[in-house]
Amino acid sequence: MTTSSDFDYSTAQSIPEIWPRLAQRADVADVVAVQDPHSQPPMTLTYRELYEQMRWFAAGLQAMGIRAGDHVALFADNSPRWLIADQGIMTAGAADAVRGTQADRSELLFILEHSDSVALVVQDQATLKKLGAEIDRLPLRFIVLLSDETPTATHSAKILNFSQLIELGRSQPLQPAPRTRQDLATLMYTSGTSGQPKGVMLSHGNLLSQVENIPAVAQPLPGERVLSILPIWHSYERSFEYFIFSRGCTQIYTNIRYVKQDLKNFQPYYMVSVPRIWESVYEGVQKTFRDQPLSKQKLIDRFFKISQRYVCARRVVQNLNLSNLHPSAIDRIVATIQMIVLWPLHKLGDRIVYGKVRAATGGQLKFIVSGGGSIADYLEDFYEIVGIPILGGYGLTETSPVTHVRRPWRNLRGADGQPIPHTETKIVDVETRHPLPPGQRGVVLLRGQQIMQGYYKNPEATAKAIDRDGWFDSGDLGLVTEQDDLVITGRAKDTIVLSNGENIEPQPIENACLRSPYIDQIMLVGQDERSLGALIVPNIEALKVWAIEQGTELSEDGQTGLTLSSPQVQELFKRELLREVKNRPGYRGDDRIGVFRILTEPFTMENGMMTQTLKIRRQVVMERYRDMIDEMFA
Repeated sequence: MTTSSDFDYSTAQSIPEIWPRLAQRADVADVVAVQDPHSQPPMTLTYRELYEQMRWFAAGLQAMGIRAGDHVALFADNSPRWLIADQGIMTAGAADAVRGTQADRSELLFILEHSDSVALVVQDQATLKKLGAEIDRLPLRFIVLLSDETPTATHSAKILNFSQLIELGRSQPLQPAPRTRQDLATLMYTSGTSGQPKGVMLSHGNLLSQVENIPAVAQPLPGERVLSILPIWHSYERSFEYFIFSRGCTQIYTNIRYVKQDLKNFQPYYMVSVPRIWESVYEGVQKTFRDQPLSKQKLIDRFFKISQRYVCARRVVQNLNLSNLHPSAIDRIVATIQMIVLWPLHKLGDRIVYGKVRAATGGQLKFIVSGGGSIADYLEDFYEIVGIPILGGYGLTETSPVTHVRRPWRNLRGADGQPIPHTETKIVDVETRHPLPPGQRGVVLLRGQQIMQGYYKNPEATAKAIDRDGWFDSGDLGLVTEQDDLVITGRAKDTIVLSNGENIEPQPIENACLRSPYIDQIMLVGQDERSLGALIVPNIEALKVWAIEQGTELSEDGQTGLTLSSPQVQELFKRELLREVKNRPGYRGDDRIGVFRILTEPFTMENGMMTQTLKIRRQVVMERYRDMIDEMFA
C-alpha cells in the first residue's frame, strides 16, 4: 500500500528532482502521467516517457547555449509539451517566464523584454507571427516552436521546431545543473484586473513548499485521474499539477468545449477550477431540470428544498455553520431532530435525482477544489446536496499560490480554509495596521515558505508588498475564526464607498444575485453614489423561456415580442435583484441595488473584460461603460 512517506521530497532542492524519482519507481514509471485527448494527434505519456522527453528537451537547450541562471520565455497553452518545455528549461538550469497565447501581443512583448529572456519557446507559428518583427530587436539566441511545423518565419534568431530540438538533445549528453531551493525557478507575470503586469519571482523552494505541504489536505494515489481545465501556466493550476504529478497521478487535459463530455468519459477523482466553471456545470444541470415535465420539475424542486434544510441542520450538528460556529445545546438538539426527520427524504432525493447529477460528472469525484475567487453560497449548497464536496481554497500568484484550503474533515462552507503547514496568517486594521483578534475583519497578511522572492526588477513594489518581518500584504480583506479558518470578505481596492460613508464589498452581493436564473454575470458599481448600481449580462436562454411563459417571445427588434429594454423585462430584473439581495444572510439597507443596466455583450477574455482565470477586470469594465454608469446615476 502506498503511504505518504513514499513520496518524501524533503531532500529535493528543485522541482525537476521530482521526475527521476517517479520514473524509477516500479509502481509509477509505467503509469500514464499526462494525456491530451484533444490534441492532434491525441497524446499520452507515461512517467518514464515524460522524464525522457524532459531530459532531451533540456539537453537540446544546453546544446543551443542555455546555461544555469538564464531566463527563457515560454508562451504556450495546455499540452504535455508545455510541461516538457517547462521542466526541460528548469532541468537545463534556467528559469522560465510564462504566459498563455491569448494574452495581448503588447503584454507578451513586454514580458519577453522585461524578463531578460535569452530564448523563446512558443506554441506554434501563429503565436510567433502574432509577436511580429519586434522580437528581432531583442537579444534572443534562438526560438523553439512546440509544434512540429516546418519553421517558415524569418527572424534574426535561429528557429527550431519541437522534434528538431528533441533530436538535438538525444545526441547530446545532459550536463548537470545543480540548483538550490533559493534559486529562481520561474517568473509569473500577474495579469491582474488592472495595471502593468509584475514579474513574480518564485523559487524552487516556493514551488516545493506546495508539493510538500498540500498532502496535509489530500494524498491522492498513483494512477488516480485528475481533469485539468485551467491554464497550465497559471500559478493555481501549475502548482496543483506539480503536486498531483509528485504523487504519480494521471493528468488529463480538457477545455470548455469538452469538459462535460470528459467528466463522463474519464471519470476523474479530482478537479480544480475557478467558481465560473462550477457555475457552468450548475447551469447545465439546471437546464436539464428545466427541460423536464412540469410535474417532475416540481418534484425535483421539492427534494432540493428538503435537502437544503437537511444539510443546514447537519452543518449545525458538525459545528460547520459559519454563521453559528458555537451552537448552543438546544440548537444542536433541534438540528439533530431535523436531520433524523429529513434524512429519509434526502436519501430518496439522492436515489432519484442527485445520483444522476454525480453520474454526469463521472461518478468518481472524491472532491473538487475551487479557488481564484469566492464561490457563491448557492453553489456551495448545491454541490453539498448532490454529494460532490467542494474544498475552497485561497492564495495568490505571489504565494505560489496556496496558503489556505478547506479540509475534507473540516469543510466549512463560506470559508476559505485553514492554513497549510508552515503558513502564518495575521489580520490587521486597515488604517492602523495593528493586529486584530479572531472574528474581526481587516487586511490579510501572510508569511511562510511559499511567499515569493519579490517582483522582478521592481524593488519598490516588493518593499510595498513584503515588510521587514516577511509578512506579505495580500490586499484582501478577511477575518479568521477561533479555529483558524480564513474567511475572505472582499478585495480592499474593490470596496465601494457610498456617499453616506458606508463600505460595500461587492462580491458577496454579486454572488447572491447570480442565484437568479436570469442573471449570467453581474458587476456592482456606485463609488461615491447614494446607492449601488449594477451592470448585468442576462441569461438569454432563461429569458426566452420566461417570455414564452408570459405568452410572448424575446426578440432583438421588439416588433414580435419583448426586448431587453421592455418594461416587463426591466421589472423582472428589478424583482430578481430585490429578492436575491434581501435573502442574502446579513442583508442591510445599503446592499439594495437602486439602478441597473442590461448589457448585450458578455464579459469575456476575448474582449478583455475577464482575466484568463475568469475574474471580471473591474477597472476595464468601468472604463468601457463609463458613460453608461454616469448616465445611470445622473
